[in-house]
Amino acid sequence: MPTRQLGQSSLEITPIGLGAWAIGGAWRFGWGPQDDADSIAAIRRAVERGMNWIDTAPAYGLGRSESVVGEALRNIPANDRPYVFTKCSLVWDEDRTVTHSLRPASIRRECEASLMRLGVERIDLYQIHWPKWQAAPAGDDPGSIEDAWHTMSELRREGKIRYLGASNFDADQLARVHAIAPVTSVQPPYSIVRRDVENGVLPWCREHGVGVIVYSPMQSGLLSGKMTRERIASLPEDDWRRHAAWFQEPNLTIALGIVEVLRDIAARHGRTVAEVAVAWTLHNPSVTGAIVGARRADQVDEFTRAADVTLDASDLARIDAALADPRRSA
Repeated sequence: MPTRQLGQSSLEITPIGLGAWAIGGAWRFGWGPQDDADSIAAIRRAVERGMNWIDTAPAYGLGRSESVVGEALRNIPANDRPYVFTKCSLVWDEDRTVTHSLRPASIRRECEASLMRLGVERIDLYQIHWPKWQAAPAGDDPGSIEDAWHTMSELRREGKIRYLGASNFDADQLARVHAIAPVTSVQPPYSIVRRDVENGVLPWCREHGVGVIVYSPMQSGLLSGKMTRERIASLPEDDWRRHAAWFQEPNLTIALGIVEVLRDIAARHGRTVAEVAVAWTLHNPSVTGAIVGARRADQVDEFTRAADVTLDASDLARIDAALADPRRSA
């Protein structure tokens, strides 16, 4: 795959990176049961197909995703190992209750734990997972993004992380931490049906030379071409998508209608629906790369050529029309 410079860093990343959210398996925001052997096979296939970065987080499976990524890395020759991007700010207790902390001591503990689980000496991109989370218990101060950013800057000087990134930040929050130390990249949700970052985050990143790696470019599988009403109805009870807004009406009908348009466009280009959905996000010049999740090796093959898909003006117009008026996709 070709590579693109991530913000103003020295990292040259492929347009597509492997997302490790789903391989965390069952937890509060999990995707249901997951086999670790399948996860490792998916990571190896992604590397074989040219992807040079993996995005994970401690919260994915409450440590499980990072541990699985670490196990996969140990069996990949050092010269072929991908960059590893992970996150901080979501922590959990013995009861597996997830809370939010931006306090310096907590960030340091998270970093050390991630280094151990991943089996690396330095994290390539360390990101604040969420600037805010659910309401903190009375009397509990989760700290500020400035607190966390100062600590991450110290960790970088100590050689434990290479670059600082943010996830789910708006433009104002990015500006606040950028004034302390440069933001290398931001990770927002972005897909054909979820475009709100076009009005704030993406323009800010263009102006300040900040990289953008988007997540859920297929809207958590909904735009993959493989999702049906029957499959959604049969999702495991512990799959968070069962209750997600885009998997409910009227959004579901809109999304499935768009998939039919994508299916037609994919056939014309000789590509998969998944590749077209991901290619749409990469078409935006502000986007450096897209995070695409896979739970099995064969799923990786369905989207690895997305960066080669060139959508023309008529393709983009058809997609926009289907989103504006679902009846046009019929």
